[in-house]
Amino acid sequence: MIVERVWVGNSLRNYNYLVACEETGEALAIDPLAHEECLRIARRRGFEITQVLNTHEHTDHVAGNDHVVAATGAEVIAHTRAKIPGVDRRVGAGAHVQVGKTVTLECMDTPGHTMSHICLLARDGEAALFSGDALFNAGAGNCRNGGDPEALYETFAQQLEPLESTVRLYPGHDYLVANLKFTLDREPGNAAATEMLGYVEGLDGDDSPILTIGQEKEINTFFRLGSREVVSGVCRALDGLPVAPTAKQVFVSLRTLRDRW
Repeated sequence: MIVERVWVGNSLRNYNYLVACEETGEALAIDPLAHEECLRIARRRGFEITQVLNTHEHTDHVAGNDHVVAATGAEVIAHTRAKIPGVDRRVGAGAHVQVGKTVTLECMDTPGHTMSHICLLARDGEAALFSGDALFNAGAGNCRNGGDPEALYETFAQQLEPLESTVRLYPGHDYLVANLKFTLDREPGNAAATEMLGYVEGLDGDDSPILTIGQEKEINTFFRLGSREVVSGVCRALDGLPVAPTAKQVFVSLRTLRDRW
């Protein structure tokens, strides 16, 4: 599997991706907002974009669809309930997206950021997760535009937490520096987050490292719901929580604090 990460460099700090088969050169474009750059890279690499997949329906993930389809004739794939025009194939949990001969991506139904959100998991070879706006480096998607933080908690607890630590993470945006600062605001004693921030601060999205799920569990406060420092800090910051809040209560509280931060 070949992965081309496309840094958009806009105010929203989007990433787009081209996932290609090494044997055939067929490629899937994921959330190709920067359509001109995606098409340029495909031409340079000799890829044929045959499919476009949108992780969810927000404009900054779907606005490039028509341009890519016009240039390539690609099939558009999206969640069964996503409000996206021009979708050719709708998929849900357990569906597979085949790219050429060698790449099989499993669809995960991952609600929370929106209620019709897909992550893509590659299990063969170098395992990878294309997480859209569900999971970011050191963070989690907001739920303000059609989402639900309790649903996002269930997505984390039931689908993302169990992933192998070696799975490489390809999120929909680069918010790594800001998210690390939020982690350290919640958990000042997190040595791994402190070290990572020292390494990445000042880097742009082109240079930001590709992390693994194992690294995320060390630096991402939304995975660290059992940390005494995280729990005590949340209880101090928000009124009305019990003395011993549940993991879901901690998660939802963290999402509230991140929205205000």
